[in-house]
Amino acid sequence: MSKNLNISLELIFMDSFPKLKSWYRQHLECIASTQSGLVQGTTVFQTVDALLNMMFRKISKGGQSLTSTTSGSGSAASGGEDVSMKLKVPAWDVLEGAPYVLDAALTACAHGKLSPRDLATGLKDLADFLPATLATIVSYLSAEVTRGIWKPVFMNGTDWPSPSANLFMVEQQIKKIIAATGVDVPSLAIGGSSPAMLPLPLAALVSLTITYKLDKASERFIVLVGPALSSLAESCPWPCMPIIASLWAQKVKRWSDFLVFSASRTVFHHDSDAVVQLLRSCFTSTLGINPATIYSNGGVGALLGHGFGSHFSGGMSAVAPGILYLRVHRSIRNILYLTEEILSLLMSSVRDIGRSGLSREKLEKLKKAKFGLRYRQVSLGAATTRVRLAASLGASLVWLSGGLSLVQLLIKETLPSWFLSTHTPDRDGGEPGDLVAMLGGYALAYFVVLCGTFAWGVDSASPASKRRQMVLGAHLEFLASAIDGKISLGCDYATWRAYVTGFVSLMVGCAQKWVLDVNVDVLKRLSNGLRQWNEEELAMALLGLGGVKAAAAAAELVIQIRPNYQ
Repeated sequence: MSKNLNISLELIFMDSFPKLKSWYRQHLECIASTQSGLVQGTTVFQTVDALLNMMFRKISKGGQSLTSTTSGSGSAASGGEDVSMKLKVPAWDVLEGAPYVLDAALTACAHGKLSPRDLATGLKDLADFLPATLATIVSYLSAEVTRGIWKPVFMNGTDWPSPSANLFMVEQQIKKIIAATGVDVPSLAIGGSSPAMLPLPLAALVSLTITYKLDKASERFIVLVGPALSSLAESCPWPCMPIIASLWAQKVKRWSDFLVFSASRTVFHHDSDAVVQLLRSCFTSTLGINPATIYSNGGVGALLGHGFGSHFSGGMSAVAPGILYLRVHRSIRNILYLTEEILSLLMSSVRDIGRSGLSREKLEKLKKAKFGLRYRQVSLGAATTRVRLAASLGASLVWLSGGLSLVQLLIKETLPSWFLSTHTPDRDGGEPGDLVAMLGGYALAYFVVLCGTFAWGVDSASPASKRRQMVLGAHLEFLASAIDGKISLGCDYATWRAYVTGFVSLMVGCAQKWVLDVNVDVLKRLSNGLRQWNEEELAMALLGLGGVKAAAAAAELVIQIRPNYQ
């Protein structure tokens, strides 16, 4: 950047640019509601009429202007020179009339007065005449798709371009991409009674993009329209995005991998069950629980994989579930249910880890072995390591999916509800079941502390740490009330005890600043409960971090536990 370029840091207000402000207001109105109020004889009407005559010269020769579609009256078509003179107006006037032009053109096409080919060509002529109108075209057509008032059109290859040449290939590649997740791909079998269809505004937009040649002159148009088209298609019902991917793959084969991968993401956009299955795949691949998958070794490499594309041997390869979720999570419409699902998957993973590493038969053999106690400790240690990995993954998924708000929802609502609910134990009694329940409590503690660390940090430097006191205080109040017997729990006692001791231990050891945010009375009640569980050292450490206000309670605790050490 040039040293002579001075950039002002002062605020610039839109009121300083009346024309820009007027256009922006109209732009918002265009998105919010359908177009109306075009009055014949006004300057805007004349500009709209001239633009339509320029865009649809062949039709205009018939003497009827397309403005009659929206205004209720027509005007005689003007000669070429007259149209040219009428369009010698400021660019702002053209931008003001553009939404009315688009509404008239789309309505005429819907009523059969304008062919799809002429519509696409006319839209391109408008964008070529004033490139700034391309933004209006994209915004208007996107808003009309969202409004949902236009009937879908058949992509039959006669009126509109047909995707049939590539659609089967796209379906097969989508199945390969998400093969590792176990999610079923909705059928793309199109033909007969199930022709390929798109909403009229979306069909118009994709037809417009296909009219551009892929050269440097048109690159700026594709850069603007491409992301908008992809985002719009992904928000539409299945299989809009695969249809558009097929159409563009026919035009540009080298973009095929990217287009198919984009289409594969839409499998999860409208199906919450598919999202849950994808999350389950993230857990099983990371932990290596399911040997039937291609990621049976587990670890971060199994979660994120090593890329994708048809350049791999054997053609398009499966994409690791972690990469898919990274590309999908922003488009999940309702994220509130994710805390419950991730929590459920975490506890299910703990049970799977317990069944695979702490089976009763294995522990009985270790008891009888010469070095059974040592190997038993190693087995429990290995299971604890995997449980910690599962908790880390769960916390990462919660933070990635919803950030601070989802973490607070987890701690304030989801977790207390889980503790209050009755969970059928997946065991028939005995030591391994108790160990699995204990591992579950430890996993929850690690999971929650890690979520809180992501959201608030371990100190008070982050702005988000200001919200910590309310959420953390409410959670520890819940713990203290349950310990006092004021709340009846439905979960396994071993899980509950492991959670409380694990949460407090991690807070004391890793997030000591958190303790200062907690009411002293709550700290005292928690420490009393820990002392009843013979966790005197942990209770003392908790009060020791409570600051000056907790000094008296700490001294009182010392007096109470001193006789036990005499």
